Amino acid sequence: MAERWTRQRRVEHTRTVLLDAAEEVFAKQGFGGTALDDIAEVAGYTRGAIYSHFGTKEELFLVVIERHLQNFLDGFADVITSFDNLHDLDVGKIAQRWRDLTIAAPDAAALGLEFSLFLLRNPDARHRLAAQREETARSLAGYITDHVQRLGGTLRMPADTLAHLLIAINNGITINGHIDGADLFEPFLQMVMANIVPGQADPDQPEDGSSICK
Repeated sequence: MAERWTRQRRVEHTRTVLLDAAEEVFAKQGFGGTALDDIAEVAGYTRGAIYSHFGTKEELFLVVIERHLQNFLDGFADVITSFDNLHDLDVGKIAQRWRDLTIAAPDAAALGLEFSLFLLRNPDARHRLAAQREETARSLAGYITDHVQRLGGTLRMPADTLAHLLIAINNGITINGHIDGADLFEPFLQMVMANIVPGQADPDQPEDGSSICK
């Protein structure tokens, strides 16, 4: 007997299909070059469905970017948790996961660049999203701090600074990998790992690691 979908499940399915289509079209055509009709055609829905679920093209784009970033970060979860201490940490394994998540998908790299260009060209959106972007960096900094401590290490630089660097550099490394064929994933991570040393931080010192940043 066929399963009957609830209204909530139908809504979630529609949103997922629309987001999948929007991510594909935005990545290939850019934010400015994309019309809602293009997304609706790929998704197999009407433009009205997009308005109903997301409102404007800008709002849809921002939801696409948020989902894309979360899926990217979630892709590292099983690799990071597979290490029990710093001695076991395999930079090559982390680099391979980063490579797998990005290098086979040039459209994903283009999507990240489109978002950066969107913010650069739209001061109002940049201002409106500043707090959200800062929260993303803080969340990543907390993730870094928790796992570094779990592995028995200490950061040489503030976790917030490292988080901002990772966010800023990700697109550049990925895009240049597609353009120039330069595989910089592992060399960059080796540079990051140079800022992690064995031993827990002094509990009397700031948690962000700034006290040992010389």
